[in-house]
Amino acid sequence: MLDVTRLRVLDAVARLGSVTAAAKALHYTQPTVSHHLARLEAETGAQLLQRAGRGVRLTPAGQLLAARAAEIIARIDAADSELAAHVGLSAGRVRLAGFHSVIGSLVPATIAALTSKYPGLQVDLTDTQPPEALELLRAGKIDVAIIFRYEETRPEPGDVRLVHLLDDALYLLSTRPETSLDSLRDATWIAGCDRCRQHLVAMCADAGFEPKIGYTTEDMVVMQALVGAGLGVTTSPGLALRAHRLDGIVASELPGSHQRIFAATYGEPPDPPATIAVLAALAEAAATLGDLQVPSARNDLSG
Repeated sequence: MLDVTRLRVLDAVARLGSVTAAAKALHYTQPTVSHHLARLEAETGAQLLQRAGRGVRLTPAGQLLAARAAEIIARIDAADSELAAHVGLSAGRVRLAGFHSVIGSLVPATIAALTSKYPGLQVDLTDTQPPEALELLRAGKIDVAIIFRYEETRPEPGDVRLVHLLDDALYLLSTRPETSLDSLRDATWIAGCDRCRQHLVAMCADAGFEPKIGYTTEDMVVMQALVGAGLGVTTSPGLALRAHRLDGIVASELPGSHQRIFAATYGEPPDPPATIAVLAALAEAAATLGDLQVPSARNDLSG
């Protein structure tokens, strides 16, 4: 049976790139780290590292085991947090990941509600796009991923469970009111992340043209700055506009087009108590946001 301590050593070497750095991070001496690695090679019967100049690098077998070690360690750490959270959620840690627009709108209210109700609960937050968030979720490095998808988005893996939170309408952003995508067939477009870009291309194809994409950025603030400077047009979800709205930007709703926002968890139910608490807080925050007035060309966010 593989020793967890030795797996932690291999994971540290893989992440940090050297025995010296791993020893420092783990508060071990270099000989201790070398001893654990030698014992791990003896246990597995495989060469895991090889010398490269003054340092070391992982062999293919070492890379394979290091990847599995990272998953195992993440699961063990998650179990520690879950057990701590089981005691009345008075302690422990819950790890949450989300994308830009929900981090600027939905997530702050969620974390505020959690920390108010469970003062001893630590909430860790990671800002990342849905594909990366799902990878972290399946690797056991986070407990809940907030993701969005469009109708044409490829389905998530079957071992990921989704809880629908809300549908977030999409808007055309320009310096003047726009009535349709077709009116912008000759415009320069600003594209976002891969999912948003794919949806933009699909919408424009339905309108009978291919968008001329001149700029690509995942930063909603940068997108609005480019629009405000008259350099192009783009689409934006309503939650992103609630988080940030540049003067001079006109938002015109795209009828029937929206992001579907979900909370994703991994594995077989039931979820741990801390995860259940996060899902409940997310649902409550989403319901509150759903009651707010949606920005449009005739409806400024300040109203």
